[in-house]
Amino acid sequence: MMGAVSLPPFPPQYRGSGLLLHVTSLPSRYGIGDLGPEALSWIDKLAAEGQSWWQSLPLGPTGYGNSPYQPLSSLAGNALLVSPDWLIEDGLLRSSDCQPQSFPEAEVDYDVVIPFKHKLLETAWANFRGDTRAGLRGDYEQFCHEQAHWLNDYALFRALRAKFKGAYYLEWPKELVYREPAALDRACRELADQVGFASFAQFLLYRQGERLKAHARGKGVKLIGDLPFFVSPDSSDVWAHPELFLLDEQRRPRFVAGVPPDYFSSSGQLWGNPVYDWDALRKDGYSWWLSRARALLAYVDAIRLDHFRGFVAAWHVPAGAVTAQTGSWKPGPGAELFRAVQRELSALPFIVEDLGMITADVYALRDEFGLPGTRVLQFAFDGHLDNPHLPGNYVSNAVVYTGTHDNPTTRGWFEDLPDNQRQNLWKAANRRSGTTSDAAPTLMEMAWSSRAALAIAPLQDLLNLGKEARMNVPGRAEGNWRWRCTESMLSDPAFDWLRALTKSSNRFGVNETPNTGKVVEVVS
Repeated sequence: MMGAVSLPPFPPQYRGSGLLLHVTSLPSRYGIGDLGPEALSWIDKLAAEGQSWWQSLPLGPTGYGNSPYQPLSSLAGNALLVSPDWLIEDGLLRSSDCQPQSFPEAEVDYDVVIPFKHKLLETAWANFRGDTRAGLRGDYEQFCHEQAHWLNDYALFRALRAKFKGAYYLEWPKELVYREPAALDRACRELADQVGFASFAQFLLYRQGERLKAHARGKGVKLIGDLPFFVSPDSSDVWAHPELFLLDEQRRPRFVAGVPPDYFSSSGQLWGNPVYDWDALRKDGYSWWLSRARALLAYVDAIRLDHFRGFVAAWHVPAGAVTAQTGSWKPGPGAELFRAVQRELSALPFIVEDLGMITADVYALRDEFGLPGTRVLQFAFDGHLDNPHLPGNYVSNAVVYTGTHDNPTTRGWFEDLPDNQRQNLWKAANRRSGTTSDAAPTLMEMAWSSRAALAIAPLQDLLNLGKEARMNVPGRAEGNWRWRCTESMLSDPAFDWLRALTKSSNRFGVNETPNTGKVVEVVS
């Protein structure tokens, strides 16, 4: 085991490293990665190779396009991540219940996986209801009581969504859209079993997530979660708390979120999420945002704050616009929200995504609270010496990535890189030249040797994979979030190289040596 691992903001002497891999991308005989034995084995692998961090993508329940950045709830987890193996261990399933179908090994086929996992969870729910064991039932009832402030709305939302065949909630009967008390009471009675099922799935996730986090802590590996800034328009958040968003009288968004033209898109990105009514959120001390952070921290140790610039100002596009080019910046809560979080949590365990069109006031907010920012090496080689993504311009309290989930793999990126930027890359790396296969290890070497406190690479870059392994193409609605690593990939010699790189770069963490066998309390 490794020693103490600091949480962000990082002390000046800290040097750590890790890998980015979404839970769904883990190997599994059930067609999609989950929180079970393969996740524990992945943590063991990270620890054995000297890595102190595992970063995942958002863990919320996905809706349209299976995007983790369009969750059906900000507070719930994705039931697809429940491990059937742990349900067998709990006596909620039999091995014969879990005979897997013929799933593709290298990608998630959601059309097949979703009904398969749903059937397993329904079987577990039926077995649970017929089980008189007090221990698990008591834990379930305690969970429902403690999480009632969000769970009741979410479970009813999912039950209603199933009843209406997945229809957008604005297409439900008006008395349910407007949450008339009599209609809600009637729905709770009529759909009691389905509401219980949705609550039970969240209980299973929480139970397995606790086990995973405890295992990671014992191995000296810290978990980074990802908190989307916006929520889906078709979510329990908007349905249960319409007052927190800028909606019209029909509960439709008056404005939607996006960004103006940037690196990823010449016409901007039109995300379509509803935007916040910060005046309403401020009135109760940002309690909804505090709940979001607490919910994710039940599963992870630190949080990547997606779209950090939105806390200063967000791009509001009038509803109905065809592109994101027509819009305007509207102010966010700024420092006031972070002071509220600091009072509530006594810490700010955040990494901020300060990418895109960043202005001085965004950097000022980041630095006021000492939050580590994000640097991406794929953005570094435009020839400008003041480029903030060049390693020579880093501060220590930062996290450097070779690329993110929105980038191509580094190998794929290099294949499309103009010759002048290729030359800039080799020059920055103190090399005369290189080949396509050299690009990913070179960027990892630059990241690991940099001043940044934390260096992270997607697993795809460690394995030097090409365009076929890209996780997401921004602006493309279908075909994303499917990539999975195979069992054989985890035996790749690149992991030996990673351990050697981590050792030579002194990235085993502050005052740590790997595999000492000594358990040390976390430094926070």
